[in-house]
Amino acid sequence: MTQAFRSLDEFRALLAQAPAADLTARKEAEARNGQLTKPPGALGRLEDLAIWYAGWRGTARPELAAPQVVVFAGNHGVTAQGVSAFPAEVTEQMVLNFEHGGAAINQLSKAFGASMDVHALSLDTPTADFTQGPAMSEQELVAALLTGWSAVGDETDLLVTGEMGIGNTTSAAAIAHALYGGAADDWTGRGTGVDDAGLANKTRVVAEAIALHGGQGDGIEVLRRLGGREVAAMAGAIARARSLRIPVILDGFICCAAAACLAATEDGALDHCVAGHASAEAAHQALLGKLGKEPLLSLGLRLGEGSGAALAIGVLKGAIACHSGMATFAEAGVSDG
Repeated sequence: MTQAFRSLDEFRALLAQAPAADLTARKEAEARNGQLTKPPGALGRLEDLAIWYAGWRGTARPELAAPQVVVFAGNHGVTAQGVSAFPAEVTEQMVLNFEHGGAAINQLSKAFGASMDVHALSLDTPTADFTQGPAMSEQELVAALLTGWSAVGDETDLLVTGEMGIGNTTSAAAIAHALYGGAADDWTGRGTGVDDAGLANKTRVVAEAIALHGGQGDGIEVLRRLGGREVAAMAGAIARARSLRIPVILDGFICCAAAACLAATEDGALDHCVAGHASAEAAHQALLGKLGKEPLLSLGLRLGEGSGAALAIGVLKGAIACHSGMATFAEAGVSDG
């Protein structure tokens, strides 16, 4: 297969050329929704979700048959600054757990009928410590984006991206701070559970990163300077889904930081995405606000792995089952009043 892009500028061009939803299918779905055997608006957000999904899939009566969960793993050089309660070795250990089916995301993927793939990105070569310089070179970022881009199946009809990477809440906090301003402590949380001293150190690291890298380039450049390989791979997968008109459920803080890099580069880049849940990680709700995304669930989750978004597959399945499976008033022989 021909490589989709070879430079960051070529990737930016693909973002700019990404297709929009099918407005005809959306209007037909809206019309169908108005004819279903229920009072108008009785299914609340489920109705909006089904219509949104129909527009991206190009049919007024869609099915959701092939959801895909993809988990990306990477290691971060910034862990040398003591930002995590766990050592970097845990990343590789968790990848093995994913591969053996032992993690929460394995169970949630199975429960909602999703295929699941795991991609470990150069775990033996962490990104550079971004308090000292850019986390990645252009070619390192291109390679990570391509891993995500290539991971999306052609037959997939819904995508969830998850991550594993010790240190990646620090990366996500730095990305959010670079994109949206404020103070370092607005975006920095406890991640894997650091204590007060650890949180203060982590906040210092985020502030130092922005002092070095702030105000330099668009969202893709922010991703290069402050991201991780797994964060970039999620961005690449989300962008690929858009090119194929595959709807996406966004996971927590780290996934949304990856998505924010796309949104900051190209207006409307996340129109094919909904937010699966509001994480317990402190800044996730604020980041969702910046992205204009209202979460489907709020259950206090802060695991990562794509777990909150995978759980929300059930919500979207329910929305589509009602929209496509219910009878219209005419079909049921019921008066519409």
